[in-house]
Amino acid sequence: MAVPKRKMSRSNTRSRRANWKATAVSTVACPQCKSPKLPHTACGVCGTYNGRQVLEV
Repeated sequence: MAVPKRKMSRSNTRSRRANWKATAVSTVACPQCKSPKLPHTACGVCGTYNGRQVLEV
C-alpha cells in the first residue's frame, strides 16, 4: 500500500481539496411544456419523452 514519505503542507492540502467541487445539475427545457427537466429523461410535468407520451400525469 502506498504511504506518503513526507507530510503534505497545509497549503498543498487545501489547494488539492479546493478542486473537489460539486457541479450543479444540468437541466434542459422540455420541448412540449418548456419546464426544466433532466436530460435524457421523461418530463415530470407533462410526461413526454422524445415527442411521445410515456407517463400518465
